[in-house]
Amino acid sequence: MQSHDFSLLEMQQNIHELIAQQHPLEETLAAITDWVSLMMPGALVSIMRCDPDTQTLSMVPSNQFSPDYVDQMQNIPIGPDQGTCGSAAYLRDPVVTDNIQNDPKWDGYHHLAEAEGLRACWSVPILTADGALLGTFASYYRSAVSPTNGAQRNLSRGAALAALTILRHRDLTARKAQEAELHQLQRGIEASPHGILMADAQQPDHPVVYVNPAFCEITGYPREEVLGQNSRFLQGSDTDPKAIKAVRLGLEQKTDVDVTLLNYRKDGTPFWNHLIIRPVLDTTGECTHFIGIQQDISQQKEQEAKIRFQATHDLLTGLPNQAAFTETLEELLGHTSGTDMLAMFYLDLDGFKPINEGLGHRIGNRILQAVAQRLKAVMPERATIARLVGDEFGIVLPDCPGRNAIIQLAEKVLQSLGEPIEVDQQMIHISASIGIASNSDKAVQPHQLLQFADLALDRAKRQGRNTWQWYGADKAEHSRHSVTLRHELHTALKENQFELYYQPLVDAVTGRMRSVEALVRWHHPVRGMVSPAEFIPLAEQTGQIVPLGLWVLRQACQEMAEFNGRRERSLRVAVNISSLQFIRDGFLDDVFRILEETGLSPQLLELEVTESVLIDGVEHVIKLMEALKDRGIRVALDDFGTGFSSLSYLRDLPTHKVKLDRSFVQNTATDRRIAAIVQGVITMAHHMDMMVVAEGIETREQQEDLARRHCDILQGYLFARPMPLAELCLLPEILPANSNE
Repeated sequence: MQSHDFSLLEMQQNIHELIAQQHPLEETLAAITDWVSLMMPGALVSIMRCDPDTQTLSMVPSNQFSPDYVDQMQNIPIGPDQGTCGSAAYLRDPVVTDNIQNDPKWDGYHHLAEAEGLRACWSVPILTADGALLGTFASYYRSAVSPTNGAQRNLSRGAALAALTILRHRDLTARKAQEAELHQLQRGIEASPHGILMADAQQPDHPVVYVNPAFCEITGYPREEVLGQNSRFLQGSDTDPKAIKAVRLGLEQKTDVDVTLLNYRKDGTPFWNHLIIRPVLDTTGECTHFIGIQQDISQQKEQEAKIRFQATHDLLTGLPNQAAFTETLEELLGHTSGTDMLAMFYLDLDGFKPINEGLGHRIGNRILQAVAQRLKAVMPERATIARLVGDEFGIVLPDCPGRNAIIQLAEKVLQSLGEPIEVDQQMIHISASIGIASNSDKAVQPHQLLQFADLALDRAKRQGRNTWQWYGADKAEHSRHSVTLRHELHTALKENQFELYYQPLVDAVTGRMRSVEALVRWHHPVRGMVSPAEFIPLAEQTGQIVPLGLWVLRQACQEMAEFNGRRERSLRVAVNISSLQFIRDGFLDDVFRILEETGLSPQLLELEVTESVLIDGVEHVIKLMEALKDRGIRVALDDFGTGFSSLSYLRDLPTHKVKLDRSFVQNTATDRRIAAIVQGVITMAHHMDMMVVAEGIETREQQEDLARRHCDILQGYLFARPMPLAELCLLPEILPANSNE
């Protein structure tokens, strides 16, 4: 149940209680105006009482209007030209003034409306059942506006409750007034869309003495089958015992109850009931009855369950998605002892892309569904199978009996997937490559196990596909290469073999350069240019990323300070910072010292980090980012959407920019789900006052697509490849070079 609906329901219940318990008139009328105000956003609600002797109207004091206006609205004559309320009282019909300044009925009152800032007024007379005038019920607005059908109904509902209240306080001893009040109250309850019942609190077993039509409609029980019974007949075998206990305790103690429980209709179908029970007290304070208000929230519950499923599952295959899989991994690793073996399969279909593109996505989707079914048929019940992304699947196996059993299971998977799949009378052959890793490979975090299995998968593909590989089989050769490269990396730092290249980031619509990203390049004296994809991960593993990162930061600040000194419009430079460097003690001091020494303005420096900085906790990272932000240094979240991205990072981290990974850009035009994710990230980021950068833009179509999606900044080969500083100085302001603003 939405909080707004709950508030209305609670306020309506409170009004009925105020009326029934004979609270002071002004208190009850104020509650009615507050209730109607909540139903009519933007309205200023007033009640004017009629003096039958003088035939005038006087506004009931209200905090919705200024004291001066309330004073001026006393003893207003009832007549056809006496404003909106005076006319409504005179005509005994609703009167609408959608523009006060243009309405001659407001002559003599225009200055009061102008001073109060009122532009429109809708008024309905408050009448007794026999048509006697009690006053008017009106809503004012600060702009010219006409009422909707719903607004008119809300005014009528407010007028009806106001009539009940005034009659109850006018003459409690008058039988006719009492009958009118009870009749109005019954009409209000009978018209309620919520099920309402009353039970006798002083009789054994609390028999039901009243139900409204909505109760009968929701439950399917006719009134005669309900009266005299205890309402427990709505309960069933699946009703939560805790909810039943809460209801019983409230009845025993005569206190308020607010629960959601599963009830059953007469035909046996279940429905979710949001039930509120309140004790009804007489003038002596004794509880005589219980009033229960119920709302069928089954549809809301179904929607919530659907949303929960969509958040954790792949809708095509029905398998858990990557987020749920990672969470399961984390939970299993946390509960696995040192002697328990846990294994993970990282499975990728061989040659799926040509099938998907050649035969169409519908066929591709059918194949993915068939693969999911075969995996579930082969795997033991304790296994968790997930579709990670595209044609990649993850499987985690707790309590494994040993390495041989896991290998046999991998062979079964390959054999099962090797059988042809029939789709639309076509026999389609497909195979898979599997990477295997286990907690015995020193993987203690989900991302480590995924990484190890992914590395093993890569080796399986290099060995011809349709096979499996266990992480660590080729470690010796890899280790020797790593040792050599580590030594050469150390030498490169000492001999200044590195150079910075810069890639522009441009406005998505105009193509104007907005900033640049600094990218490190290694000029090896023997091997030539070494790919960053080769030496950056090694530097991360060995800790050499810290001195390398400091060199990049200093060099970028120094070069961009000189570069901007020769330009009319300065460009901001973005520098990638590894998680190891970011959380290292003294990092902030290093940044501030380099800025001071190079003379680059803090406002022209942007640090790019990935969510891996959060591995050791969020709180410390947020403090670091806040400290940078206080100095004017911006922080961007890089590679969002890859690996283990979580929406909580957008919520928690004080970043100003999100960079979408190139893998999303490449598939946005062909995969509507990825397109929906991209659009969702852009929309969410903008609502949180963050800019969005898309990487890997290579075609004009990609630029136009992301511009239509209101992506802010673009980066990619379409505009410029990474280049030395000398070439950057020659670039035009608008990219690509043949673009026009």
